Amino acid sequence: MSTAVQKTTGDKIMRVLAFTLVISVMNASIFNIVLPQISAEFHLNSAQVSWVASIYMLVYAIGSVIYGKLADKYPLKRLITFGLTVFALGSVIGLSATAYWMVILARGFQAVGSSVIPAAAMIIPIRFFPPETRGRALGISAIGMALGNALGPVLSGLIMSVADWRWLFCLSLLTLVTLPFYRKLLDDKPGTAGKIDAWGGALLAGTVSLLLLSITNGGWITVISGIVLLGLFILRILKAEEPFIQPRLFLNKHYVTGLVVSLIIVGLGFSLSFLIPQLMSHVNHIEPGMIGFMMVPGAAASAMMGLRGGRLADEKGNSFLVYLASALLFISFVLLSSLSGTLPALVSALLIFGNVGMTFMQIALSNTISRSLARDQVGVGMGLMAMMNFIGIASSSAIYSKLLDNGATVTWNPFNLYEGASVYSNIYLGLAVLVLAAAGIYFYRFGRAPEAAGTAPRKAEA
Repeated sequence: MSTAVQKTTGDKIMRVLAFTLVISVMNASIFNIVLPQISAEFHLNSAQVSWVASIYMLVYAIGSVIYGKLADKYPLKRLITFGLTVFALGSVIGLSATAYWMVILARGFQAVGSSVIPAAAMIIPIRFFPPETRGRALGISAIGMALGNALGPVLSGLIMSVADWRWLFCLSLLTLVTLPFYRKLLDDKPGTAGKIDAWGGALLAGTVSLLLLSITNGGWITVISGIVLLGLFILRILKAEEPFIQPRLFLNKHYVTGLVVSLIIVGLGFSLSFLIPQLMSHVNHIEPGMIGFMMVPGAAASAMMGLRGGRLADEKGNSFLVYLASALLFISFVLLSSLSGTLPALVSALLIFGNVGMTFMQIALSNTISRSLARDQVGVGMGLMAMMNFIGIASSSAIYSKLLDNGATVTWNPFNLYEGASVYSNIYLGLAVLVLAAAGIYFYRFGRAPEAAGTAPRKAEA
């Protein structure tokens, strides 16, 4: 395929992918506001109904790395066709759900299918765009994710105002519109990987499942079982002739450092969507429907700035974008620490800095990590990044919940004088420090030698 044709095809695919990402991101959280209705209809307690969200996140995290590995061997067109078909099947099951087990089954099918989307979002920009223009492609992906975050609560509220909660499953069926475009634009060329290590994949899936369950539900049995499976997984990849993940991937210092920074940043950024709604509800006493609208400006701003962030990565380099994003996140967290409890409209405006910073950071880190991978490791390597991001979200969610439960007797930030907001102020002050730490780790590995915009990817280190 010539460079010009590849670029044209890549541009078309990215537009289709952006739309698919909007639906996928919305589907991850759109059911959160209807959990009380589901709980009341099926007579469930909080722990039971939480599986509507937990099962999706669990399968989604595992599926992203498995699809990434499969993409190293099988044509991406076939994987997307399978994934979107299963995604739609889950939606049909959900629409007809008359019992709670059918809701869980539907969410499981949806996650099995939709987890191909984050894998594709990582792989397509790498396959169709050279390093010097890849940032712009990743910016388009960021726009899709930001729009999904912005539209999710709004559409959920609108549908719930006129219809039953089951109709939320209909939104996922819109992904079928994109399937003919993927079938036309993607080729049938297989990857270069050999046979797939099914045992290694199963051990990794089991390890991640138990890890996420131990984070969200606690319990020593899941922790110990997860450690045992992790040990078996390590033995498997060391002994297998063609392991699910090549051990040399973890000897790549640039890749591992990128994963660590991404894990930290995703956990920090999740505070914006997790803590702020609770702040507005518990401290400012805002109604849930209005909170959704208060979150829209920040998500909309990140959608509008996504493409600009990608161009900055291409023109000035990933390091520049990381430091700019770190500055925006630091400003957002410091101001949120100082002004938590103040006018909700002001807090909503401060989210613009944080959301744009997160979008820029995701573009730069995805670009940085992709350049550290050898061609035969792109699928599984970027799939692992997506999986680690979900682990970061689950871990930070558990940590934030524990901190909120413990409360705060003193306010660390002397500028915050609002009663009842001390715990939120303290958390955001701590997050501001962690942003600087993450930027320091990135600088240690990637920033000491200035990066020229459009440089070739680094060779994977053995």
